[in-house]
Amino acid sequence: IWARCPRPPHREEGEITGRATPRRDWEGSHPSTAGRLGSAQPCLAPCTPAGILYMLRRIGVDPAGKRAVVVGRSNIVGKPMAALLLRANATVTLCHSRTQDLPGVCREADILVVAVGRPEMVTAEYVKPGAVVIDVGINPVPGTKNKLVGDVHFPSVREVAGYITPVPGGVGPLTIAQLMKNTLEAAKALWGLAD
Repeated sequence: IWARCPRPPHREEGEITGRATPRRDWEGSHPSTAGRLGSAQPCLAPCTPAGILYMLRRIGVDPAGKRAVVVGRSNIVGKPMAALLLRANATVTLCHSRTQDLPGVCREADILVVAVGRPEMVTAEYVKPGAVVIDVGINPVPGTKNKLVGDVHFPSVREVAGYITPVPGGVGPLTIAQLMKNTLEAAKALWGLAD
């Protein structure tokens, strides 16, 4: 089951995903997944954070011992991303709209994950030289047809970052790939198939 967002306005967050049985939560968004992530129990990890972790490893960035800052505390990206980075032995700071000196906190990051839903909020002044910057945001540009920007100001940040994901075409394909992986793993578990 994949519960698409945004949810209908008359539904509370978690109401839709909470109705699915955890065994059929291939997206990794069931409320029980948060508890399993936090207590390091096995579970199907949420697609976007798991895809990001996969990408970090593919580009040769081991989070262990690194300082990671996650900007955004949503249940879909921010919180599970922080949990997965902790599981990977990173030192993690989770930031939000009330974090004081957000640019200063972000500048400490070796790995900066931004998922706030504010177009081009993070500029070069937020980024430590050489940092890996993961832009999860997908924001339509008003007055344009089908143009999207991320939460990171790509033109300025790419001059400072060691690596930066583009929008579109960066994190989105990783999310879909992880959903396919989770679907396969869940199906194997449901049918009792071994690896």
